[in-house]
Amino acid sequence: MSDRRFNFTMFLFACVISLSTLLTGCDLPQVSAEQRIFLDLSLDFLSSYTLPNQKFQDTPVGGLSALTYDRQRNLVYAISDDRSEFAPARFYTLKLNLDAANPKTPKIKQIEVTGVTFITDETGQPYEKGGVDPEGIVLSPLGTLFISSEGVASRGIAPFVREFDLKTGKWKRSLVIPDRYLPKFENGKQTQGVGDNLGFESLTLNMSGGSTVAIEPFRLFTATESALTQDTSPEHPQQGASRNRVLHYSLDPTYSLLLSEHLYEMEPPPKGASFHGLTEMLAIDQGGHFISIERSFGTNGFGIKLFQLATGSASDTTTIENFQGSIPGVQPIRKKLLLDLNQLGIPLDNLEGIAFGPQLPDGSKSLILISDNNFSDQQATLFFLFRIKGLR
Repeated sequence: MSDRRFNFTMFLFACVISLSTLLTGCDLPQVSAEQRIFLDLSLDFLSSYTLPNQKFQDTPVGGLSALTYDRQRNLVYAISDDRSEFAPARFYTLKLNLDAANPKTPKIKQIEVTGVTFITDETGQPYEKGGVDPEGIVLSPLGTLFISSEGVASRGIAPFVREFDLKTGKWKRSLVIPDRYLPKFENGKQTQGVGDNLGFESLTLNMSGGSTVAIEPFRLFTATESALTQDTSPEHPQQGASRNRVLHYSLDPTYSLLLSEHLYEMEPPPKGASFHGLTEMLAIDQGGHFISIERSFGTNGFGIKLFQLATGSASDTTTIENFQGSIPGVQPIRKKLLLDLNQLGIPLDNLEGIAFGPQLPDGSKSLILISDNNFSDQQATLFFLFRIKGLR
């Protein structure tokens, strides 16, 4: 070996040794598995607002169980879960005004009902009385609305996710729902499908409220409020720590494709709870992160918890017929408690909807939550405004 080549080799060796010593001597930040999976998010509660009981164009404004924000028009669309009993199935257009006199603590100043739109079925007719249970609503990049219905299992009416014209409410298309979600009975007993009033309560997509032109296929997600009938077992009763299912679709203007299904494990119900379910999911990025609402009600009143979800490592459960007993090898959607609303010290009600709201004066994103008053004078339609930190 020549002296020049030997000296160059020794020089490289010395550089490697020096770099190794430098790295091992530094205190490199330690990143936990949780930090790699979840976003660093927090919520600041800003204000609440009670929508007065009222009628609009001869319809009772109530049962508002989900909402979606239209950034381009600065409007909110809220679905009523009226089963066409008090008036035909419909959604409302709302105008939300903020009081930003103090930019650090903006508040909801007023929410005004400005429109009502009736939705129609495939034949162009209003949904028959008792034939639909609308629970989820989301504005799509196509300038249309997707709406989910829990169905009416007791009558054998299937749940659905359908697309509707934003201006007219006319049906445009229906997404394919796997057979196992459809209610079926044997000898008068339900043996399959969504439970009564426990179907597609959640609906979200990962490009909501943005451009009205879909540059690429967008993703839509819906989830059951509780376990399917065939997924229940003594260890996981339907109203207990149930095993829910989440459907994941890919959509563009001309086609829809069911990509996958995932397991969502509910928290155990609080002591004294008679009802306990997943009432909404909100996609917060295009990387598989969501916020979910788990709501309970019982002798201790309402319990509301928000969780951050990460779906990246969740197993595809499409081929699993039921979730009874042990299901080894199945990775559920990962969860992390984001906020327990009962710790805020404010009156709560039947919170069922969550959506991004208008940008706040400091440039941060806002979240709006809404409660379903069940058309009851004993309950209220509440709106909660939050600032979300850590999300660009």
